[in-house]
Amino acid sequence: MDVIINGKTHQVQTEDDTPLLWVIRDELGMTGTKYGCGIAQCGACTVLIDGQPTRSCVTPVGSVAGQNITTIEAVTEDAVGRRVVEAWVVHQVPQCGYCQSGQVMAATALLKQNPKPSEQEIASAMVNLCRCGTYNAIAAAVRQIAQG
Repeated sequence: MDVIINGKTHQVQTEDDTPLLWVIRDELGMTGTKYGCGIAQCGACTVLIDGQPTRSCVTPVGSVAGQNITTIEAVTEDAVGRRVVEAWVVHQVPQCGYCQSGQVMAATALLKQNPKPSEQEIASAMVNLCRCGTYNAIAAAVRQIAQG
């Protein structure tokens, strides 16, 4: 089956019900997207599918054929994604960094859909878990981008 990841079509040899996360990491070698919980709760595995933040650990690869999948490896190729990464650096968001690829993907999706989100919209969209508790820095980085 063919999957489109970061603008490139990849031929993958796997069952349709294999989680997209394992195709991305194990078959294609893109390890920036992380495994966290395996039940779509933490968000470490967040990728964008046609611009929508999606938990790749529970998304069957067969369900995304023909859709555009973006991973952390290509997020800076997008102007909004690049600004998110830059704001993450300015606000020193990562501590351990494990969840941050998913956080960056969620923030990129939010800001592409809504360039000027309110505090409530930021809180509603940024629901990925961070064991280090960097939520205030994450919100500050998103606010900085939203304010221009």
